[in-house]
Amino acid sequence: MKIFKLALAAAAASVALGGAAMAQEVSLSYNVGIASDYVFRGVSQTNEDPQVFGGVDLGYGVGYAGVWASNVDFGTDDPTVEVDFYAGVKPTVGDVSMDFGVLYYGYSKDKGLTPGKYSYTELKAAVSKPVGKATLGGAVYFSPEWPGDLSTAVYYEANGSIPLNDKFSLSGALGKQTIEDGADYTTWNLGVAYALNDKLSLDVRYWDTSEHDFGSIYDSRVAVSLKASF
Repeated sequence: MKIFKLALAAAAASVALGGAAMAQEVSLSYNVGIASDYVFRGVSQTNEDPQVFGGVDLGYGVGYAGVWASNVDFGTDDPTVEVDFYAGVKPTVGDVSMDFGVLYYGYSKDKGLTPGKYSYTELKAAVSKPVGKATLGGAVYFSPEWPGDLSTAVYYEANGSIPLNDKFSLSGALGKQTIEDGADYTTWNLGVAYALNDKLSLDVRYWDTSEHDFGSIYDSRVAVSLKASF
């Protein structure tokens, strides 16, 4: 927790120092899409069924905020819709980009798991840097109350991407989800994105986890998504 407080303080300081030179322009963007499966950190959030999603993002200087929604299916009569809210800052130092933010994952009809509930909050600290044509990065997400058992959880991730040509790009990630008094697992993904035009993109991605014994939603899978951004 101290790491996140220090990181957020550093981000706030960098924003304050760079405020005089920062172009304070408001930007608004939208996205909508469909997918064969909603996979989050290697785990299906729609019980291996298709997904429909969409979101709105607001930018102001290095600050940002947004909302995103999707259908979900956890095999119960509880949540059917996920609505996420997030905000943060993205300062840069040289060619290093940083992202410090907070995310709230909210769920409809959240009657709750025993003894907790589905909805939860995460703090995020991420960094990325271009290396040749590629971009390499890492991120840490901390949750003070993980769904179900109200224990703390941390997700670590290393990721990278590289353009293959003007239309195709390759990206992947390796992550570790740790849950206090819970079931830890490792996850990884590798996929190819294709830009159909300047607004529409197609992504084909292989996902897997280290714990297939947790259930079929943790099994390996290929998910295909089509996303439009405006």
